Amino acid sequence: MDRWLVVGLGNPGPEYAGNRHNAGFMVLDELAARAGGRFKVHRSRAEVLEGRLAGAPAVLAKPLSFMNLSGGPVKALADFYKVDPARVIAVHDELDIPYGALRAKLGGGDNGHNGLKSITKSLATKDYLRVRFGIGRPPGRMDAASYVLRDFATAERKDLPFLVDRAADVVESLITSGLEATQNTFHAGDLNVSGPPR
Repeated sequence: MDRWLVVGLGNPGPEYAGNRHNAGFMVLDELAARAGGRFKVHRSRAEVLEGRLAGAPAVLAKPLSFMNLSGGPVKALADFYKVDPARVIAVHDELDIPYGALRAKLGGGDNGHNGLKSITKSLATKDYLRVRFGIGRPPGRMDAASYVLRDFATAERKDLPFLVDRAADVVESLITSGLEATQNTFHAGDLNVSGPPR
């Protein structure tokens, strides 16, 4: 059975841990807990966990480069583990989706996301899967770059564990059921601001 490479995008270091930009790392930590393993530093400049996810062989990875250089470690891992880009899943924060919404897609642009831009350049293709974790647009005139490097707001944090858990479900669904079935299941169930999915 072919292996999957699931990459969470974020910035390394404790000062970034709670940032909106680190939603990908949060989801990967949940997936690691489900896989029953621990991340170890790999020579590709990433923390890596080899195991099984949703019954399939998978490598979970958190690049140790900064966000805008994520592509180097992702390419190194794809080469090392012989994973085709079509079996790479990048989990990342997404400004263009409201908080509480999750989206799965294949390919497409990077919407100004430097992590995706770097991966697309390094893999020389846009055709890898993405799990987009909605963080919404910054309020008022706040700069997007400042917004993504801030921690989730207090009101957002109460729903965050549920959303991280659900994003991990999306990743597992991509592996077991494919893109279309995953979109049909999860795109309908966005979080209401008031609580659980409709």
